[in-house]
Amino acid sequence: MYTLVTVLIFIVCILLVLIVLVQNSKGGGLASNFQSTGQIMGVRKTADFLEKATWGLAGALLFLSVVGTAFIPHGEAGVEESRVRQQIETAPDQNQIPNFPTTAPTDTTVQ
Repeated sequence: MYTLVTVLIFIVCILLVLIVLVQNSKGGGLASNFQSTGQIMGVRKTADFLEKATWGLAGALLFLSVVGTAFIPHGEAGVEESRVRQQIETAPDQNQIPNFPTTAPTDTTVQ
């Protein structure tokens, strides 16, 4: 189920990017191609559709993201823990005082 939700999120993201790229912040974009007055879907209706599609896809992305968190696979019993956790647990304690030799080493070289 997690994979399905993830694929749906990617599809919504791609559609959202395409819809936003079609829009023009100055009122042009795809709507600028429909400038004749006799058409059924005029400039304003195209802009309204693109805006509603943007809001709808943004809402779908939010919904799928929240639903996706419910299906995140969690570790099961008997599954090996991560290597990072193992390294943290087996790391030596950094707060221990090091043991330095208390006597000077003797020079054993013969001249």
